[in-house]
Amino acid sequence: MSAPAVVMASRAENVQRVVTPTGLTAWLVESYAVPLVAVEFALRGGAAQDPADKPGVAALLAGMLDEGAGPYDARGFHQAIEEHAIHLGFGADRDSFSGHLQTLSRHIDKAFDMLKLALTDARLDATDVARIRNQLAAELKRDLNDPDAMAAKAFREAAFPNHPYGRPVRGSLASIDTLTREDLIALRERLFSTKDLKIAVVGAIDAQTLSRKLDATFGAFARDNDLAPVPAIEVSNVGLRKVIDLDVPQTTIRFGRPGVTKQDPDYFAVVVANHILGGGTFTARLFREVREKRGMAYSVYSQLNEYDHCPMLIGAAATRNERAAEALAVIEEQVRDFANQGPTEDELDKAKKYLIGSYALRFDTSTKIASQLVNLQLDGFEPSYLDERNGRIAAVGLEDCKRAAKKLLGDGGLLVTMAGRPTAA
Repeated sequence: MSAPAVVMASRAENVQRVVTPTGLTAWLVESYAVPLVAVEFALRGGAAQDPADKPGVAALLAGMLDEGAGPYDARGFHQAIEEHAIHLGFGADRDSFSGHLQTLSRHIDKAFDMLKLALTDARLDATDVARIRNQLAAELKRDLNDPDAMAAKAFREAAFPNHPYGRPVRGSLASIDTLTREDLIALRERLFSTKDLKIAVVGAIDAQTLSRKLDATFGAFARDNDLAPVPAIEVSNVGLRKVIDLDVPQTTIRFGRPGVTKQDPDYFAVVVANHILGGGTFTARLFREVREKRGMAYSVYSQLNEYDHCPMLIGAAATRNERAAEALAVIEEQVRDFANQGPTEDELDKAKKYLIGSYALRFDTSTKIASQLVNLQLDGFEPSYLDERNGRIAAVGLEDCKRAAKKLLGDGGLLVTMAGRPTAA
């Protein structure tokens, strides 16, 4: 249902800041090329706000909001949104609780009414809670034989011991059956507020109409939330190598180390440096050395992951058990070499061209634009970032990138977890 993005010579100039009578703020991009409206929003406080002994509450709440609300039971709610071609969904990650809405403009009244019901009058019936809880449990059981899931779990626990980030977003088999309707209501009351509410809307709607719809939808929210403080943390156990025995033919490797915040003056140089190291394209060093030269893995990558309280570099690869130790050795060698030597001029040039040229792909649908705008708000940026970003990438010089590589990779030490049966690991 996503609409093609409006062509923007200056993306920032197309972003209107809409302030409603109740004080809500939203970023709006009007586009009438097609009669669609996309809404994205996010609230501070996601799975990191789950009670320590009950991980999975935020994920379960996200799965429950469209399972019946107001006069509709679960079946009736889904039927109503399907009959009007409305797409509505919710999600929870580490640091935020989010939602999205897509609708034809002629159904905008119904769409916002359904969103309001889900947010303010979800039934959370016990039978539906049990059903969605069972669905999550089934996913968790499948994960027990998934090397990628097991390596990720081991990495998370080693990187963030005794910290909310170390707990599973979807909960565990031990915790999921203990979650109740009362747990969902308690978390909803703590999270749902207009404080730190970020909203972005793209499509065939004007500012005045949007203002009315937002106040009607979110106006009943509390003005403040009740978030538990999440302490800042740095990736722990760098240098540790942990193997999770799993009887599968392939070993999945997870690796990582502390990263750099988006507010760091070298952040854009770090973005370029990571792209050169393992940014996922065919020119990345890890891809070239692990896959192209040695044929050890179909995919190998590194990426920047900026949690609110812990920026980090993470990466992954998967290879046959008998080649896992060799693949890891190559990854570690490339990380150390890149930390010490930095990129070549050719690598720098190719990385900047790719990062600048591909940026437009983040704005080719209305939903992508709305998502980008919400993410910018969560990160504390202004719409001007949309026009400044490519210039900041273009300005990264060779010495900047070398300095950023050293800042990001340090001595090259990595926390490594492996799931499978690697030989000589």
